[in-house]
Parts: sequence; C-alpha cells; structure tokens
Amino acid sequence: MSISTSDKLKVEIIDHTALITIDNPGANTWDTESLPALAALVEALNADKNIFALVITGQGEKFFSAGADLNLFADGDPDNARQMAEFFGKGFECLADFRGVSIAAINGFAMGGGLEACLACDIRIAEIQAQMALPEPKVGLLPCAGGTQRLSWLVGEGWAKKMILCGERVNAETAERIGLVEEVVATGTAKDRAMALAAQVAQQSPISVTYCKELIHQARDNAVGEALPYERQKFVDLFSTEDQREGVNAFLEKRDPVWKNA
Repeated sequence: MSISTSDKLKVEIIDHTALITIDNPGANTWDTESLPALAALVEALNADKNIFALVITGQGEKFFSAGADLNLFADGDPDNARQMAEFFGKGFECLADFRGVSIAAINGFAMGGGLEACLACDIRIAEIQAQMALPEPKVGLLPCAGGTQRLSWLVGEGWAKKMILCGERVNAETAERIGLVEEVVATGTAKDRAMALAAQVAQQSPISVTYCKELIHQARDNAVGEALPYERQKFVDLFSTEDQREGVNAFLEKRDPVWKNA
C-alpha cells in the first residue's frame, strides 16, 4: 500500500530515503489533489523514524513542474484562489519543515509553484538543461507559495526582484552562480546525484541532522514566518482586479494580455 494519497505523487522507499516523483502529465502541475497529498505524505514520512531524507523530482524528461494549473484561476473566483493559496502554503511549508534533509532533483522546467517546491527543499540539484522562473506577474498573479520570501533569502533581493519583477528566466548555470541551486549535473542524472547525497545523509545521526537543520533555519524562519500568510493574502487580493482575469485568460487563450492596471 502506497503512503501517497494521490497517484500524482509516486513514492518509492530506498533504504532511508523517500523518492517522490511528481507525475501529473503533461507538465507535472500542482492542483487541489496533489498539494494536500504532499502535506499528508511529508507528515507520514516525518512519523517514520527510518526515513532520513527525501528526494523530489518530476516524471519525464521535460518538466520538474510547471507550477499551478492555471485553469483553476480562469474564473477569477477569490474563494478558489484562497483555497489554492492555503493548499500551496500547507504543502510547501510541510515540505520546508520536513525533519530530515530534502533534495530537489530538477530534471527540467521548474516554473512558478514548481520552483517554489524546490525553494522549500534544503538542497537543489539541477540538470544542465533546466530552466527556472517565477513568472506569475506575467499572468496577473504572484508567487504565493513562499516564492517572494525564500527566493530572496537564497539569491538576495536584487536577483529576486530581477526574476519576479522583470520575469527573468534563469538557466542552470546562472542558477548555480547566484546560489539558487547547489550543483549542476548532466541531463538525466539529477535524480541519481540527489539519491547519492541522500545516502550521505544516512551516514549522519538523524537526530543531529534535525537539530542542525532547525538551527540553520532559525534566523530565516523568524524573518519569513510572518510574511508567508501575508504573501498568500496578497495573492487572493489580486482576484478583485481586472488584470488577474485578463492575465490568466490571455495565457490560456495564447494571446498577449492587455493590462489596465486595475
């Protein structure tokens, strides 16, 4: 019996590591099924004392994850937006708070909520062809799953602004240079490299690792913790604007948006 409550998250236990594969064709998007399933899965892994690390990757050769399914936001309903923001918040905060070591094996495009899942992990390994971005403002939205907070912490305010405010997409080489990822590897090898790192984690005392992780996170969490609910609220506030509906629907209709700043 799988410990995952969704077929969109495949789980394999290998020694002391849980290998999680996002499997939601065709772009491994997050939705109202997979996000609660992620939170439940991490809670189950936390309860298993034999699990010391987790690796998360995407199914296929093109996408780690393209983020949220924008069809969920096409109607401009604030209640739907609030529900999704809460699902994203709980799912990725559970991932960030995993008691062991979490490693993202970025095997392709990591966009929006896909990159935010990587940001919630402790370590990021990217394949050379990977592309990363937080393009939400291009469709009248904003990163609501920790993106404005965790990206700034990792790469600094300047690069966070360049990526979010200017819509800058970065390749793996740039991501490593600015500190967004810790290592770049050849195409098709991110999962193996991440699993090798996870095996190194198993050589450490799991209790020591948990305590060290808590201490490393302490300063960041104090700064970021209060901002995360505000980030989600500002996401919902966008759903009272014309630009939100225009941006999402323009993307789905494959046309350029016409912004009204209203």
